[in-house]
Amino acid sequence: MRIEVRADDTVHIDGYVNVTGRDSRPIRDSRGTFIEQVVPGTFKKALDSGKPVELRFDHSRVLDTGDTLKLYEDNVGLRASAVVKDTEVAEKARKKELRGWSFGFDKKKDRWEGEDPRRRFLEDIELKEVSIIGTSMVPVYTATSIETRAGEADFIEYRAEFSEAEYHIEEKKQEENQAGADNKDNKGDAEESRADEFDEDELQRMKQRLEFLKVRWRNTYA
Repeated sequence: MRIEVRADDTVHIDGYVNVTGRDSRPIRDSRGTFIEQVVPGTFKKALDSGKPVELRFDHSRVLDTGDTLKLYEDNVGLRASAVVKDTEVAEKARKKELRGWSFGFDKKKDRWEGEDPRRRFLEDIELKEVSIIGTSMVPVYTATSIETRAGEADFIEYRAEFSEAEYHIEEKKQEENQAGADNKDNKGDAEESRADEFDEDELQRMKQRLEFLKVRWRNTYA
């Protein structure tokens, strides 16, 4: 997420709301956990429908963008750009309290594969809104809700993305965890190797002892 704050509390925000074709972190539902991907082309299909998409703050307050909100899907994913004149958003931007993006959607078509983990592929959605998220929300926030508009009930799902910095921090943690696991495996291999060497040495000593006893027996009883 790139943020530019101007003196008049105008904030220019630009970044990827979601990277398509990339695994999410584990998401919980009533059956347990699953991994999710948005299939490339899904956002383009939603945007091509012409249905309005709101820009919100923390999924609640609608922000006035003055028709500057631009949403499009490229070969990376869903990208958003907007100019917002909002005192709260500007203040949080100055304090570096804007953490990333989130989006709310209504599922139209998905595909499930596998077990442990289950994998969900979103193929067709109605994109309801994209949100700028602050520190009050947890990165990769996941939730569902029922929203009623004009007497119609919508089942809305929310997905939040890491900010770029947090994404790299998470990657670093995963690399460190993997390195720790590899070191543990290497240590185990080394210990096993030392155990094999010990067994070979012990076997050699037993052979030498056996030969000594044979010679001693011959000298004594031959």
